[in-house]
Amino acid sequence: MATVAATPHITLDERGRAWVDDTNVKVVEIVLDHLAHGWAAETIQENHPHLTLAQVYAALAWYYDHQAEMDAEIELQGERLKALRAAAKPSPLARRALRRAS
Repeated sequence: MATVAATPHITLDERGRAWVDDTNVKVVEIVLDHLAHGWAAETIQENHPHLTLAQVYAALAWYYDHQAEMDAEIELQGERLKALRAAAKPSPLARRALRRAS
């Protein structure tokens, strides 16, 4: 993966996605922890001990500096997920559970 340093602790891949440097963690993953769970930086770091607190704060700063575009990407990913779920057939386990429930 070719990357370009964007700011300290944040790199951009060839698609322009922000990653926490020297990790396999996208900035959006940290942002979703913050938004979905309401976690502060310290709590995020406790739940991802392979990240430093500086990396978490850098990811959150990146988000707030690029909030409109990241929120739009999060929304787009949510729409894609809904479409995939709607198009997916029930798994064998789900089919068995539905048969037992009826």
